[in-house]
Amino acid sequence: MQTPRLAVVLVRLGLAANLGSAARACKNFGVSDLRLVEPAAPADEEAGRLASGADDLLDGLVRYESLPAAVADSGVVVATSSLRGRGSHRSLSLSQVPGLLEEAGKARVAFVFGPEKSGLTEEEMSHASVFLRLPTEPGFPTLNVSHAVAVTLAASRLADDGSRGKREDWAPAADVESMMGHWDRALEAIGFYDTGHRDRTLRDIRRLIAGRPLSSREVAILRGVANRVLVSLKRKGK
Repeated sequence: MQTPRLAVVLVRLGLAANLGSAARACKNFGVSDLRLVEPAAPADEEAGRLASGADDLLDGLVRYESLPAAVADSGVVVATSSLRGRGSHRSLSLSQVPGLLEEAGKARVAFVFGPEKSGLTEEEMSHASVFLRLPTEPGFPTLNVSHAVAVTLAASRLADDGSRGKREDWAPAADVESMMGHWDRALEAIGFYDTGHRDRTLRDIRRLIAGRPLSSREVAILRGVANRVLVSLKRKGK
């Protein structure tokens, strides 16, 4: 069973061996869309050896300069994370992955995995719709990235493609980011950032507004609110 609407995004992956092993896991579970966020390991001889028959995925992988660019066409962005750091996050258990995919319908779902040593940054995590925590032992929670890919994709195979009902299409991440740009400009215009910490505040607001998949209609409404603020201020000469 091919699952063309799934993408695996590896962020700043350090080891070619992990790239090859992740490519093999993708092929095991029918996922052919493998993406890298730079700087990332080369698809060299070591990667090819560990891919063990998934060389076509290494040949077809696409590299991106940033995580937002890598997930721009995705309606749902699922990040794997220990959930350390600031802010609250909508979390997802492994058993809930099939239900999420069934709800997603035809929307592309990107599973995002951070680098081996540091994990995803706060800024990168702010671009996720939802966070996935794997049920590992608390005393030894960190999986090898290729193992995390395999476990996540195995759970995704349990989704029932025949049970999805009608719903509004979820907006691609690029549309959500564009909408957040409108909100950023509107908040700047009303002096919301006067206290400083603009980047951190915007990350928190992104989690509040876009911390779940949004429909195209919801994105349009949110964009309209921010745009109305800017238009009103312009008319008042502010």
